[in-house]
Amino acid sequence: MKSNKPSPFKALRPREEVLVKKGLDWKKMENEIEDKKGSTPTSAHSSRPSSAQSNRSKGQGLQKFENVVKSRPKVNPFGDAKPKEVLLEERGKDWLKIEFELEHCSVDRFWNFEFVMGSQPHVLVIPFPAQGHVAPLMKLSHQIVDHGIKVTFVTTEFINARLTTTMPVNSPIRLVSLPDGLEPGDGQTDALKLINSFQEIKPDHFKDLIEKINESANDRIICVIADVAVAWALDVAEKMGIQSAAFWPAGPATLALVFHIPKLIEDGIIDTQGNPCMKSSEFPWSFPGKSRMQNIFFQYLFKMNHSVKLCKWLLCNSFYELDSLALNLIPGIIPVGPLLSGNQLENHIGSFWPEDSTCLSWLDKQPVGSVIYASFGSTSTFNQQQFDELALGLELTGLPFLWVIRSDIANEALSEFLDGIRSRIADSGKIVGWEPQEQVLAHPSTACFISHCGWNSTLEGISMGVPFLCWPYFTDQFQNKSYICDFWKVGLGLNPDENGIITRREINTEIKTLIIDDGIKTNALKLKEMAKKSVTEGGSSFKNFESFIEQIKH
Repeated sequence: MKSNKPSPFKALRPREEVLVKKGLDWKKMENEIEDKKGSTPTSAHSSRPSSAQSNRSKGQGLQKFENVVKSRPKVNPFGDAKPKEVLLEERGKDWLKIEFELEHCSVDRFWNFEFVMGSQPHVLVIPFPAQGHVAPLMKLSHQIVDHGIKVTFVTTEFINARLTTTMPVNSPIRLVSLPDGLEPGDGQTDALKLINSFQEIKPDHFKDLIEKINESANDRIICVIADVAVAWALDVAEKMGIQSAAFWPAGPATLALVFHIPKLIEDGIIDTQGNPCMKSSEFPWSFPGKSRMQNIFFQYLFKMNHSVKLCKWLLCNSFYELDSLALNLIPGIIPVGPLLSGNQLENHIGSFWPEDSTCLSWLDKQPVGSVIYASFGSTSTFNQQQFDELALGLELTGLPFLWVIRSDIANEALSEFLDGIRSRIADSGKIVGWEPQEQVLAHPSTACFISHCGWNSTLEGISMGVPFLCWPYFTDQFQNKSYICDFWKVGLGLNPDENGIITRREINTEIKTLIIDDGIKTNALKLKEMAKKSVTEGGSSFKNFESFIEQIKH
């Protein structure tokens, strides 16, 4: 008689779906338990433990399960022609038990359970603790998981808390935090303190984390993927004999320039502090008006060169067709972008703030190609005068606009200012604290993108075919603006007046010029198709990523 007991698998699924979901070889497991008694399955990335070691790690419940399996006749428990419901009835509680373990156990319990299943390859991913660095590596991590590789994502306590509030409960990525080294209220968003803390405190904690994970023979780390701004993680991996991949989160032209810093110094283009001998703001370490920060950032990039050269792989979030000239200057670089959320758009991948999805329903009500989208990333700020000019410039256009103003920069005076704007614009404009940017850019109502030109925003705008109005602030954003306006010709720049303010008149004029420029829109759509092709089967980035996955597995 068929049991009325509900399946702990939520809903019974075909065997093929279970195999795909779990990435496990059930038939191999059955054969190894039946035919190789006393042995433990091995993987390409771990040594075979002794029989005694295996017995100690199994636990009483799992030992009992193995004894039950050994006592059964040697028969394939699934059978190609039998429905899963019949098999569950025939096999009884043992298979229900194993299904329950796989479906409901914690990550740590599941990893201990793998002595039966065979180990999965395991990768550690560590970004620099900033939104623009975390987001692309989180998207890369999801793609890695989709290829049957386990990913542990290592961040600081502060960033971990932010990600936990926005990530879905059933995320396949395991989050682990390292101590901040900062006191509460010490300014976890202060760039200088973040750099110093991350440099001085994290290496030992990172090494301890790897050693702890590697205590399990079936869970050993096969690769460390680290943001180039976390160069010490690459040093730790190299000293521990673990293969590593560096990830460059900005554009390839910026990396080519960083790699050639010694040559720039030798040729007298910059001095040893990174200051140009000729006036230029387009170096990727540029912080206009902040010479101390510029010098620290330059030294950080300069020292990074050594660690990156220790890596087996160097990945970047770009695609070959977008900037082949720069990519050809960087030996061995592997472009795997554009890294987009894809079918996981609803999962807020790598976001520090909750996303206000009401902006999407608002966009649905606007005419096609009519909305001005203004967003300036996770770190840019305005003074009150510049806020006034931007607000009035948007209003002057007479076009609907969507404006993102982060909650972390809002104060009482700004809140009153925004309330006044909202009362004037009514339904013709919308202001949100954070937004699902890829979906906004992909929306047919979006006409143009007023952007700070951070690399993630640049690549997302290109991937969605949206023209840019460029408003850079520091570092690589100036170089990205040059590419957008002068090389790819998919946008226009905004020019400040003699006081450094971008006026309402400038904003109004450039928006209207951009919207009627058919040449810019045509170029943007061409880049969109190139980006799409690069990540579809047979595309350049698709093949690069598949090759990388195969290499780290073997």
